[in-house]
Amino acid sequence: MSASPRSKRICQIIKLKPSAVEEYISIHANVWPAVLAALERAHITDYSIHYYAPLQLLIANFKYTGDDYESDMNKIAEDPDTQRWWKLTDGMQESFVEGAEGSGKEISWWTTLPEVFKFEGKA
Repeated sequence: MSASPRSKRICQIIKLKPSAVEEYISIHANVWPAVLAALERAHITDYSIHYYAPLQLLIANFKYTGDDYESDMNKIAEDPDTQRWWKLTDGMQESFVEGAEGSGKEISWWTTLPEVFKFEGKA
């Protein structure tokens, strides 16, 4: 099954504070249903976060299948449950983006990486 022609993949990184590793992993074992619902409403699918301990690096990957990425990201940022989730998780992270103050703010909290290679296989 191939991805929708309008879908795009997003990869983002952020640093995880060493003191927060266990808690971060623990809370992500049971992400709040309302937060997942907000992602789904914003056309986010196939979302995963990986952790690379030697660099204390969180690597997030997801597909966006909507028509207006900026608008959908704003809807997530306006969701009260997501705001509460971010208040919890942002304190565990350190942004690589100069001037970033937290998730859902004007300056992106996570760093979005450019895609340099893609292979989807046979359709």
